[in-house]
Amino acid sequence: QVQLVESGGGTVQTGGSLRLSCAASGYTFSRNCMGWFRQAPGKEREGVAVIYTGGSATWYADSVKGRFTISQDNAKNTVYLQMDNLRPEDTAMYYCALQGSGMSCYTNFILGRRVGINDWGQGTQVTVSS
Repeated sequence: QVQLVESGGGTVQTGGSLRLSCAASGYTFSRNCMGWFRQAPGKEREGVAVIYTGGSATWYADSVKGRFTISQDNAKNTVYLQMDNLRPEDTAMYYCALQGSGMSCYTNFILGRRVGINDWGQGTQVTVSS
């Protein structure tokens, strides 16, 4: 059984940085997509960033391009989200997610179709104060 455990959330001021981690157990990195969604109160869950674990290609939502960086450590079965130059509008609960193989990372994460995304973490809160 796959388990995804996020960590690294917290409260920072505008312009600050945080690094989120998502450790996967019960699963070994293969040809999957793994990434991050976020959900602010009263808003829909949106895809933020995703990485193809079989080759390290990455995709980002327009709202975070140039500020967020997703990466992976295969030896640790962990995906990271480095968030720099944070803004108040980045405040949300951030969720790690794993998608089964053979499907589009961009379509299901960034465009939000979520087909084949069956495994989710419990979420970690990020709050950016102005």
